[in-house]
Amino acid sequence: MKIDLFGGTGFIGNNFKIMFPDVHIHDRDNNEPIYDDVLYMISTTHNYHVFDDIHKDVDTNLTKLLYALKNCNKNTTFNFISSWFVYGDTDLPAMEDSYCRPKGFYSLTKKCAEDILISYCNTFGIKYRILRLCNVYGPNDGDISKKKNALQYLINEVKESHPINLYYDGNFIRDYMHVDDICSSIHLCITKSEPNQIINIGSGIPQNFRDIIEFVIKETNSTSKITAVDATEFHKLVQVKNMYMDVSKLKQLGFEQRISIYDGVKSLL
Repeated sequence: MKIDLFGGTGFIGNNFKIMFPDVHIHDRDNNEPIYDDVLYMISTTHNYHVFDDIHKDVDTNLTKLLYALKNCNKNTTFNFISSWFVYGDTDLPAMEDSYCRPKGFYSLTKKCAEDILISYCNTFGIKYRILRLCNVYGPNDGDISKKKNALQYLINEVKESHPINLYYDGNFIRDYMHVDDICSSIHLCITKSEPNQIINIGSGIPQNFRDIIEFVIKETNSTSKITAVDATEFHKLVQVKNMYMDVSKLKQLGFEQRISIYDGVKSLL
């Protein structure tokens, strides 16, 4: 199988091409797919662009997608990388058919992109898959910050014994999966799953965030002290407190997570 990878320079795309070197890294300025199997990863990564470029999420997540879609044909299978952010406030664990209430420009445009993709593909007879990822961590992420990949940002802060301020005292739930497992599961879905469906990709294991940070402090002999702080009003507006997804579909394909959160964090230390 030849996979045409749109967005091969980002965190997940870069790791994907390392694990699966036969993929074709698509030129970002070229919107016409070369192979029938498209893996589309072009996207913004957080909800904060509303403060510096109000158009960025729309231009990147929607307009750019449309340029690629209009060059597809009935031989194309369009594999779209989405995010758990599209669920927003919903019942947990979030299932693929759960009602979505996204909040924030990134979250809203990702859900809008999903809906546009489904409508366009149904209109023109194109096959698709939508893969909603959990929180991803691991090596080769060059864009770690408080806004994006906050776990690794705080791991680095702990290693330096800096004070650690946590919203909700760290007592909230997330689903984390190592980027190697993420890439393996994406490849599995592309090669094994039926098209025209949504699939959650994650461990399906709810992890308490404070437990992870305390593990890092212990492993590094850090002198960091954890302080509970109030979440900002913007954070409350665009972010849910707890999230993890049902991954029954992924497991039915035969996927087994290889790297636990604690083994993965150890590898980063």
